[in-house]
Amino acid sequence: MTYSTCPKCHYTRQAKDEAPPELCPACGLVFWKWEKYHGRANREPGETPDRAVENIISYTHDPAPSWRKRLWESLRACPETGAVSWAGRCLVWVLLLAWGGWFFVQGPGDYEAVGESFLHRVDLVFHEAGHVIFLPFGDFLHILGGSLGQLLMPLIVTLAFLRQGDPFGAAVGLWWLRQSTMDVAIYIHDARALELPLLGGGTGYDDPDRHDWNHLLGRLGWLRRDHAIAGFVYMMGRIAILLAELWGGSLLLRQLRKLRDNEF
Repeated sequence: MTYSTCPKCHYTRQAKDEAPPELCPACGLVFWKWEKYHGRANREPGETPDRAVENIISYTHDPAPSWRKRLWESLRACPETGAVSWAGRCLVWVLLLAWGGWFFVQGPGDYEAVGESFLHRVDLVFHEAGHVIFLPFGDFLHILGGSLGQLLMPLIVTLAFLRQGDPFGAAVGLWWLRQSTMDVAIYIHDARALELPLLGGGTGYDDPDRHDWNHLLGRLGWLRRDHAIAGFVYMMGRIAILLAELWGGSLLLRQLRKLRDNEF
């Protein structure tokens, strides 16, 4: 359904106008909506309002993509990069790959290998912050909030890089998330043994109430399952490390192909 002259602003369509015939190039009036409320005295022979509506519906701008589509596009994005930047990212990725491989072969009971790493101290900062953040939500979440805090921060970093269109940064964030997951698994594994050193000195054996997971699993009646739960959480970290390394590696390979294509 078209109008040669807009019934609202009286603009006469020109050959050079790029607007679709169902819209006024000047004021953007949708003609079928105008006809719906005002009627049309000069409807073309054989044209019905239903057909006109069908025509206008067939011409629509692409709808906003769903969050799933946006997420998928962010995950598979391959932004342009320079040769120096690409080489620097490769160096970072090799270091993370080696470090991640070391974590991968360890288990939730290997505190010396995983729990004493540099990132454990970084995780500890957000662990303690999590206790404070979840304090208003009751005693259980206040205690659980420590572990939640150290998991939420790398997750936020990952999502922030994705939102900014930097999938490599997001892959590094995912790498950190899996390290933090393994760190939590170590804490869970110690729920009955109470051997890990706690912040402020001493161990959980000296004061079991200071040990988050001894308290949490004890309240749930799951204390005897601490090793099984820790093993599951640690396995989730192992899966995350594989995903992160495959994601980052595939991105670097695709960027290398782009760099080679641009050279020729």
